[in-house]
Amino acid sequence: MASLMSTVRLGLRTGPKAECRSFVTSTQPATWTHKSLRTGVIARKKGMTAMWDEWGVRIPVTVLQLEQCQVVQVLNEETHGYTALQIGSTDRSPKNVTTPMLGHFEKAGVEPKRKLFEFTVTPDAVLPIGTELVASHFVPGQFVDCSAPTMGKGFQGAMKRHGFGGQPASHGTSVTHRSLGSTGQRKDPGKVFKGKKMAGRMGGEQATVQSLKVMKIDNELNLIYVKGCVPGVDDQFVKVRDAIKKRGDKIAPLDLLPLPFPTVDPKLVKAMPRELVAKTGGADPYVMKE
Repeated sequence: MASLMSTVRLGLRTGPKAECRSFVTSTQPATWTHKSLRTGVIARKKGMTAMWDEWGVRIPVTVLQLEQCQVVQVLNEETHGYTALQIGSTDRSPKNVTTPMLGHFEKAGVEPKRKLFEFTVTPDAVLPIGTELVASHFVPGQFVDCSAPTMGKGFQGAMKRHGFGGQPASHGTSVTHRSLGSTGQRKDPGKVFKGKKMAGRMGGEQATVQSLKVMKIDNELNLIYVKGCVPGVDDQFVKVRDAIKKRGDKIAPLDLLPLPFPTVDPKLVKAMPRELVAKTGGADPYVMKE
């Protein structure tokens, strides 16, 4: 049995990719509408830094990098009951991938990926399998939502976990200043209700920060600079997609619409400058008002 599995793995790793590559077709041109829902991307959080706008105002930003982000599978209404794209990010060694997943990637004609996520899209935003997504999928000035697991804090008390005020800090309180306090009632009901806010494990939960502004795009390093903070530790995989609460004309300034649809053309990326920076606009905040 072991030798059979080894043979299957070897065949999946070294088998011809020409047949699988036949699934990859060129991107068909489509028209963006206010009801269109594009796919998101999987990026890796690289940390935080700062940049300055045209007025000299300091803006804190989080740097996100795309690594070999490709379409791995197309899910359609007829077969799966909904329309979505499975996106993979960051190539990994085939020896660290299970046999079923090796077959899944080999069928798509892409390298094995470290992380897979699904993004719901509208039928007009479907991309061919194997399409690579780059940082220019987004434009500077538009708004995005970022989702990732938060930093794990371990076992924490009620004051840090839920923001309780704690016990009085007077002389009458002895060694219970940060205590939770009473958690139950009297003999009836004689129990602690489920869901009571108490000490426990904190962090490590999925969180989404909505409507973050894209401040800069680096086409050479595939970097996305978003204004503000993003959940997760450094090198955490982050799902980035168009802001759900900024649909239609609110997703980006009018001069940037329509957005690249269903994604940016690779030929246009080569003609773009390395860095694209968003403009804050408005009046100089440092000028004294009369």
